[in-house]
Amino acid sequence: MISSIVLLATIIILSIPSAVIFIPWAIITGNVDPLYNAAKMIVRIGYFLAGIRVDVVGSELVPPHTACIFMANHVSNLDPPALLPHIPGRASAFLKRSLMSIPVLGWGFKLGQFVPVDRDGRRDSAQESIKAARQVLTSGVHIMTFVEGTRSKDGRLLPFKKGPFYLAKETGAPCIPVSISGTETMMAKGSLRIHPGIAHITFHAPILPEDFATREELMGAVRTAIASALPDWMRS
Repeated sequence: MISSIVLLATIIILSIPSAVIFIPWAIITGNVDPLYNAAKMIVRIGYFLAGIRVDVVGSELVPPHTACIFMANHVSNLDPPALLPHIPGRASAFLKRSLMSIPVLGWGFKLGQFVPVDRDGRRDSAQESIKAARQVLTSGVHIMTFVEGTRSKDGRLLPFKKGPFYLAKETGAPCIPVSISGTETMMAKGSLRIHPGIAHITFHAPILPEDFATREELMGAVRTAIASALPDWMRS
């Protein structure tokens, strides 16, 4: 539990002055990069103090100066903060709409062009989110998404949601499969307890939507790539 307290305290203590300085700066200048870089630094410091190490492989495979869709598996709440700082350039992500209403933090999400998502299952809501994500990619910002749509309870790879693959086929943006392991034992689903350890992140070579006739074929290629760097027991 000590690691959980250390991580939370670090984020709170460092986020307050960063928000006071960089949110007004982003509003006035329109430049969100200092706020984004400060958030990445805070996460790195918090993870280090909490005993969480992140081992990254394959970042050199990410094409430079190209907005991509990073598609990762999801086994822990530690995954997004572990992955985001290691994506080259700036990245957005899909986010529950309710989180956009949190004081101060919500402002940061909006300035960072995070894409609000409604979990109501309505088609028009999904189309609205895809449209917003397409605009983010057009602006040159990456999209990070966890293609299972939820955290796996036991670490095993779940079926993928179709939304990210609709986005990929519509925009033609390169898909970067990402394999994440190790975090499933550091913070299990439904638990606030954090155990120190190593998060393993593997970036795979880009997969181009144009090379596949259907979304299903593209989904299969991404799933194969993600599974290839996971332990055997996580692949099923």
